[in-house]
Amino acid sequence: MVFEKAYPVVLKVQALPHFQGDMPAYQTPGASGFDVRAQLEGDLVMAPGERALVPTGLSFEVPSGYELQARPRSGWAIKEGVSLVNSPGTIDADYRGEVKIILINLGNQPVTIRPQDRIAQLVLCPVLQARLEWSKDLSATERGAGGFGSTELR
Repeated sequence: MVFEKAYPVVLKVQALPHFQGDMPAYQTPGASGFDVRAQLEGDLVMAPGERALVPTGLSFEVPSGYELQARPRSGWAIKEGVSLVNSPGTIDADYRGEVKIILINLGNQPVTIRPQDRIAQLVLCPVLQARLEWSKDLSATERGAGGFGSTELR
């Protein structure tokens, strides 16, 4: 699906020899991400708790100053319990290899992933790099070093 819209950033996409299907596309004018599909030779059955590295058959030339983030598909997560282990997964601007998605079955039943199933969505995001500096002291805040639910105790 292509919408009449001016895109401010060009994202070059390379289809690898095992890729089948069409160019990924945003499904609605307001969509943040576009889906990528499983490039499998046959069905992949994932038992509960099992992880799998699923190829997309695609490589990207992410512009400097950006990253692609791989995120779970919400419908699949709620219906089947399928998510990404490292969510969001980062595809750096200097990576040119095949994008593969690390899926996990968090559900109670086996899940079958079929060739061409939509397995994740990719979102193009700006990235800022910081200059790291050693410091003996950090500025004080009301929260301080409290974490892992510490704000719920107030």
